[in-house]
Amino acid sequence: MSRTPHTIPRALRIAGTTGAAAALIFGVAGSASACTIGEFTAAATCTGGKGAITVTDKDASGTQATVSVYRASGGAEKLVGTKEVTGSLKGVTVSFAEDWQPNTTYRVHVKAGTYVDQDIKPVLTTPAKGCATATPSPSTSGTPSGTPSPSASAPSATATPSASASHSSAASHSSAASPVPSAPNSASPAGGSNLAETGADSHTPVIAGIAAALVVAGGAVVFALRRRGASQK
Repeated sequence: MSRTPHTIPRALRIAGTTGAAAALIFGVAGSASACTIGEFTAAATCTGGKGAITVTDKDASGTQATVSVYRASGGAEKLVGTKEVTGSLKGVTVSFAEDWQPNTTYRVHVKAGTYVDQDIKPVLTTPAKGCATATPSPSTSGTPSGTPSPSASAPSATATPSASASHSSAASHSSAASPVPSAPNSASPAGGSNLAETGADSHTPVIAGIAAALVVAGGAVVFALRRRGASQK
């Protein structure tokens, strides 16, 4: 079969059209599987009473991305942290520990190869209520409120010594305050000091009277015996 001059240009046009269509199809497919900013989401979360900023990457192409989180503070920004993430169709999440405050704004930037170099929109604003502080367990909260503390239930260790000390002090005060019998040792009128100490001033006259009476009686007996003997002669 011979080819005419008109047949060759027609074949070239068909081949060119087919190639362009194939390139367009592959280009659309490639762009559909490429990483996009819409596959990244950010959220403010709480775990165990502690805050965090989490970023989830659902890029099915598995393109490695760098995620940077910035906190807006007083018109300026402060970097919270930067992490690498490789996404998947199910999603891969990276977490940034951050004690975030209510109604605080965070900017999350994503850089993934030549496909993405953008911020996640809209910007992240934390909830109006912060993370609740974890309630301590009874085992770590110390003495239960219904149980009296040892200092309240047990008698004070210093009660008895203080009481004995007070009694001793009272005894010392009473002994110091009570008068010491100093009459025997004190000075007495002249000539009566020995009599006052021995009590002779009350018994001596009686004893002397009895002795005198015995002397008189003895003399009378002797006189009577002598007289009787003289009469018998």
